[in-house]
Amino acid sequence: MAVCTKGLDKYILSLRLLRNFQLQNERLLSTSTCRLATEKDGGKPPKFIPPSKPIIIDKTQTAASLRKFLSPEFIPPRQRTDPFKFSIERKDMIRRRKVLDIPEFYVGSILAVTMSDPNASGKTSRFVGICIQRGGKGLGATFVLRNIIDNQGVEICYELYSPRITKIEVLKLEKRLDDNLMYLRDALPEYSTVNPDIKPVPISPTDEVPVNKLKVKMRPKPWSKRWERPKFNIKGINFNLCLTPEKMEHAQKWAEPWREYDMLKEYDTSKLEEQIFSEVQREMNK
Repeated sequence: MAVCTKGLDKYILSLRLLRNFQLQNERLLSTSTCRLATEKDGGKPPKFIPPSKPIIIDKTQTAASLRKFLSPEFIPPRQRTDPFKFSIERKDMIRRRKVLDIPEFYVGSILAVTMSDPNASGKTSRFVGICIQRGGKGLGATFVLRNIIDNQGVEICYELYSPRITKIEVLKLEKRLDDNLMYLRDALPEYSTVNPDIKPVPISPTDEVPVNKLKVKMRPKPWSKRWERPKFNIKGINFNLCLTPEKMEHAQKWAEPWREYDMLKEYDTSKLEEQIFSEVQREMNK
C-alpha cells in the first residue's frame, strides 16, 4: 500500500508541474501580444472596447401599433374657424396623450374605460362596452359605449380627453360596416351584450384592422329613426327580415341622388392629415 501511495503522489506532482508550465506559457504569450500591439500603436496601450449592452424585452407590455393611424378628432371641421385655435388644442391634446395612453380604436371595437368616481367603493369605476359612436373635434372629442346589464341597455358618453379617465383598454380591435352603430338601440339585445370579464384579443401591430361584416336583426317597429332610408346608408342591418320589399321601395322616395355630385359636401384632407400626423409624431417623441 505504501508503494501505491508514493506512485500516486508522484503522478499528482507531475500534473501540477505541467499545469504551472502551461499557465506560464499563456502569460508569456499574452504579454508578448500586448507588447506587439503597443509597439504598432506607437507605444500606446490598446483602446478599451466596452461589451455590448444586453437587450431586455419586456414581454408584459403590449406592442404599440405600427399602423399609420391619426385619431379623427385631430382633423378640424370645414367651417370658418380660426386655425390657431386648433393648433393650441392640438398641443393640449398631445400633453394629455403623454399622460394617458389613448389607444387606437374604431366604432365597433370593444373597450374598457376606468374612470375616477368619488361615489364608488374603490374610488374608480370600470365599464366595458362596444363603441357605437365617435364624435366631436379637438378637446371636445367624445365616444359612446353601450352594453346590456340586467336586461337593460346602458350607454355612457365619455369625453376622450377628460382628466377623470385613468385608463382606456382595447379588448377587441375591429371595425364594422358602418361608421355609426346607434341603430343597435333598436336591434336585438344580443348584439349589444358584452361580457364584462372578457379577455383582450391579441392582434398584430402591423396587420390590417379586421372588419366585422355582421348584419344585425332589428326589433319590430317603431324604431328611434327610419334606418331604412337612403340618407343613413346603413349596411349592417338585415332589412330583409324586418321589412317587406314594398316598404323598402317606399323608403327610396326619400333618396337624394344629387348628394353624390355635391363637391362641397366633403373636402380633401389628405395633405392636412399628413401635416398633423407628422406634427403629432414629432411632439410625442420629445
